[in-house]
Amino acid sequence: MKEVRDHARELMKGFCRVCPVCNGKACAGEVPGMGGLGTGSSFFNNMSALEDIRLRMRLVHDATQPDTSTSLLGMDLSMPVLAAPIGGVSFNMGGKISEADYIEAVLGGCRDRGVVGCTGDGVPDWIHESGNAALTKFGGIPFIKPWESDELFTKIDKAAAAGATVFGMDLDAAGLVTLRKMGRPVAPKSLSQLKEIVKRTPGKFILKGVMTVEDARLAVEAGVDAIVVSNHGGRVLDFAQGTAEVLPSIALAAGRDLDVIVDGGVRTGVDVLKMLALGADAVMIGRPFAIAALGGLTEGVCKYLDQLRGELEQAMVLTGCKTVVDINERVLA
Repeated sequence: MKEVRDHARELMKGFCRVCPVCNGKACAGEVPGMGGLGTGSSFFNNMSALEDIRLRMRLVHDATQPDTSTSLLGMDLSMPVLAAPIGGVSFNMGGKISEADYIEAVLGGCRDRGVVGCTGDGVPDWIHESGNAALTKFGGIPFIKPWESDELFTKIDKAAAAGATVFGMDLDAAGLVTLRKMGRPVAPKSLSQLKEIVKRTPGKFILKGVMTVEDARLAVEAGVDAIVVSNHGGRVLDFAQGTAEVLPSIALAAGRDLDVIVDGGVRTGVDVLKMLALGADAVMIGRPFAIAALGGLTEGVCKYLDQLRGELEQAMVLTGCKTVVDINERVLA
């Protein structure tokens, strides 16, 4: 991965420093770019909340070859990991490779290693168009912004035509006021609007951007199939809570009515184990996938996933977990 990261650092100069520790401190306020909004505190909070979790090391057991596989939304995964829907190579990552090459690397690498990648949305249109082309080739989950107009349903239909059977909406993008200034407004959704969106979606539906118990319960009422506990990587609201802080109460409120996914600060396999122990069924990872794709295309994504799986297996051995199901609050100190 060192070569991949070194190459990414060259290509992303001015947009991401590819720091040894990706914690948002060097890139605070750099939006567009890979930083956190404003003071960067929401990015920091994601990292610190996860770092504060301590694990109980156990070694008197027979979990010598842990099974990292799981099922999510009807999909069999080699491990409980999804690549988050990040797009906009030209204005967030430096533009040294094309949007198409980037998203094909993410989705292709994920497919090669038995997990699922997600596509992003935005302005300009080539972001979702490149995503749909990659979906046709490799499969994946399209995430569409909470557009105010019929653009939402038009893009859902286009993604369905590209072969998607699971769809997401990143409701945490509702505060992107720059889109409104560009004549492409996004907005929060009422419960009745969410119910209509779920009803009109030709497949399973994921709601991304749930940060409170109240919204989790409304998501259950709306009939969504999964939620993503996310503050949009700290890029939309300054001083937001870290996702690891709010995950346990949200997972408890959701119960088994829907799948709970979480993002925010996940970098290693140990981080994956921590989030599962806090109540998640799977995690989404953003910036590390972007760096891997920029620095090594499909091979870079595969190398990152191989590293992640090795770290997760080691963490499972050292906490006595034979399977993903065994990862629960008992591993937490």
